[in-house]
Amino acid sequence: MKQFLSIKKITIVLVAVFSMVAVLSINGCAPTKAVAAKSGAQLWAENCQRCHNTPSPASYSAEQWETIGMHMQTRALITDAERKKIVDFLKSGR
Repeated sequence: MKQFLSIKKITIVLVAVFSMVAVLSINGCAPTKAVAAKSGAQLWAENCQRCHNTPSPASYSAEQWETIGMHMQTRALITDAERKKIVDFLKSGR
């Protein structure tokens, strides 16, 4: 009987731990409202200009900005939504 209670308690604890990890993982991946409310220009200034001087939006074609955005997304660790906002801003600045 003691062994059964121990297994039951362990199972409950494991389920609780896995549930908390799942919730934290899901919420950690979702963009915050503050980030979602930012414009492409704000995200560009915060994420791109912190590491290097950025060229004028007119320096590259729309297609080139798409490629640059994909490359820099992995380097700057930004989300797809952030990349899209930044690239749209850069493409509109022509």
